[in-house]
Amino acid sequence: MRAIWKGAVAFGLVNVPVRLYAATGEHEIRLHQVHREDGGRIRYRKVCSIDGESVEWSDIAKGYETQDGDLVVLTDEDFQQLPLSTEREIEVLEFVPAEQVDPILLQKTYFLEPDKTAAKPYALLRGALEETDRVAVVKVAIRQRESMAVLRVRDKVIVLQTLLWPDEVREADFPVLDDDVTVRPQELTMASSLVESLAGDFDPSQYEDAYVAALEQLIAAKVSSGDTQAPPAPPEEEASEGGGEVVDLLAALQRSVDKARAARGEEAPEATPPKSSTKSGTAAKKPATTSAAGKGSSGKGSSGKASAAKASAKDDDAGEESAPARRRARTKAS
Repeated sequence: MRAIWKGAVAFGLVNVPVRLYAATGEHEIRLHQVHREDGGRIRYRKVCSIDGESVEWSDIAKGYETQDGDLVVLTDEDFQQLPLSTEREIEVLEFVPAEQVDPILLQKTYFLEPDKTAAKPYALLRGALEETDRVAVVKVAIRQRESMAVLRVRDKVIVLQTLLWPDEVREADFPVLDDDVTVRPQELTMASSLVESLAGDFDPSQYEDAYVAALEQLIAAKVSSGDTQAPPAPPEEEASEGGGEVVDLLAALQRSVDKARAARGEEAPEATPPKSSTKSGTAAKKPATTSAAGKGSSGKGSSGKASAAKASAKDDDAGEESAPARRRARTKAS
């Protein structure tokens, strides 16, 4: 176990350094909420009701709404200014008979472990509680919350049980209980006989949580029959945020641009075809100019590209026709 609090029990002039441990723990099978279709985990985000944006834990404060509807925001600094005189001390106020503590007031139970140097005063307090058959009423602050509590002995350990404040216990207001009800002596005798027939010493170990046991069997049966599935992989964006897989930065930027264009109602531009290899130099470009006219009608290029291809082919033809004329002109000149 791990101590959740460290302080001292103070009664009279005696000071007993102790550590506090949770004495109970509910046994339950932890189940996640998942999407029935694909098994994806259902996540809950803290969202501001004003702007709809997600809010980080560090930006969350506590607020109190007044009867007039106004809001009082309380920060961590405000809570630090509140007085907690019993912050690291379990202050004994009085010792009372155990039967005077109404069980409805009892909350959570903790074990008190003494420091090695405090074994004797710890045993002294334990013996005094057992000898007088009383419990100690104390005040203690746990997790910034001051509570009433009682100290009592369980086996060799002093346990601390926190109590509700008196105004936290509701009154039972049931008018039907004020009606006159007649119970015949024979009926009361029969009910008492039934109680005696079921009388016994309380042994909680003979009882078990049938629901949890059945749920464990159900899960084990599904596992043994192979009725399981691999958890779905998180989306690429979530994996990158969690420090897992590293996504391609360029691809992420492109997705962001496409998303922004879609939000503005713009269509995504057509993909640019890859450039041809430069290893072949200008020789690789010549066939493209001579055959552009033939490919212009069937290709996906625009009409502008087709016109440019026709003009290029016309210039080439004109060049070929003027070549014999230049040769004849040179012959006449000679």
